[in-house]
Amino acid sequence: MPVPVFTHPDCLRHDPGPGHPETPARLRVLLERLHTEPAVEVRAAQAAPLDALLAVHPRAYLDSLAAMSARGGGALFLDTVVNEASWAAALGGVGAGLAAVEYVHSGAGHAFAAVRPPGHHALASRAMGFCLVANAVVAARHAQALGRGRVLIVDWDVHHGNGTQALMEQDASIRYVSLHQHPWYPGTGMADERGVGNVFNVPRGPGAPPARYVDDLWAAVVAATADWRPDLVLVSAGFDAMRGDPLGGFTLEPGHYADLTGRLRERLPAAPIAGLLEGGYVPSRLADGVLAHLLALA
Repeated sequence: MPVPVFTHPDCLRHDPGPGHPETPARLRVLLERLHTEPAVEVRAAQAAPLDALLAVHPRAYLDSLAAMSARGGGALFLDTVVNEASWAAALGGVGAGLAAVEYVHSGAGHAFAAVRPPGHHALASRAMGFCLVANAVVAARHAQALGRGRVLIVDWDVHHGNGTQALMEQDASIRYVSLHQHPWYPGTGMADERGVGNVFNVPRGPGAPPARYVDDLWAAVVAATADWRPDLVLVSAGFDAMRGDPLGGFTLEPGHYADLTGRLRERLPAAPIAGLLEGGYVPSRLADGVLAHLLALA
């Protein structure tokens, strides 16, 4: 069976403007590549219902996003910008994440959500870091509503998912493992940030051999799952930790994502995996990384 990749057409319509690194080309190039791969099946998802987002975000915040988008857009926070399609893109991206969770929950296999804008910097009532809503946490709450009580989130984006951590760090039913560059945006994610013992941060400097990043992330996954096994795994799958990305200084290559994905499958065979696209700002390299991850899920 091909690995399903869920997406929504409105994700291509979100546009922060000329020169912004979170460009529609990131997703367009990826989807063009995936349409040529027989081991992958691109599927259109439905937009998420508002109730799914209300499990994580206050109504007033969501209404403010919708209203700003309806007015034609503007800057929410520094480099986090919306246009007239951004609210629809946020709903579409969350919907793709929910569809991926529902697919893997059904027992049919693993899945991926190819979405934008990304989500792991979004706080409950604040957009930041190109992110509007917390895609991974909304997906985790949906998985739990379906009966997957324990959710592991593995975040290999080069930036720390401060929003993800803030939204789950007091809830022992979710564990969060993050490899990220430090010091780097957003300045969070130190190793001593442990939540209620459910946060496993791996801050590392730039320019190290890729094996160090892979092995250190893996050691944290092993620690997080030594006495606790998840019912479902979500991967906050950013690919800006690849060598040459303009927003990071790590040195990973596509094969390293395949390696990590294979290790997750082997260590946690009973937990289906749903990947959610986060960062990655060289579109062709992003496509290479996603495809390596997908082929390792097949």
